[in-house]
Amino acid sequence: MSDITSLHSSLVARVLEGEGQASPEIRRTAFDNERLAEPVRTVVDKVAHRARMVTDADIGTLRKAGLSEDQIYEIVVCAAIGQATRQYQNALAALSAATGRN
Repeated sequence: MSDITSLHSSLVARVLEGEGQASPEIRRTAFDNERLAEPVRTVVDKVAHRARMVTDADIGTLRKAGLSEDQIYEIVVCAAIGQATRQYQNALAALSAATGRN
């Protein structure tokens, strides 16, 4: 396993399984960007696909839904790392296909 792969695996394990205020289940669903209820679904989708469009109002909606600042932060981090992970895996697959190497 390359250093970058090992470091990435450690990062993912830490954000998904480490201590936190958000439950491991919501962190995993934010990371996967699947099976999320509103209003979390809208914010996670924005973070994953249009991060620059996330507004104070979006965060306020999560606060009004009862999430703490720490929970919101953890959900946003999981969403961002999840999307980055999917892009990283897709890039590795494309590189493998282009070069014929695994």
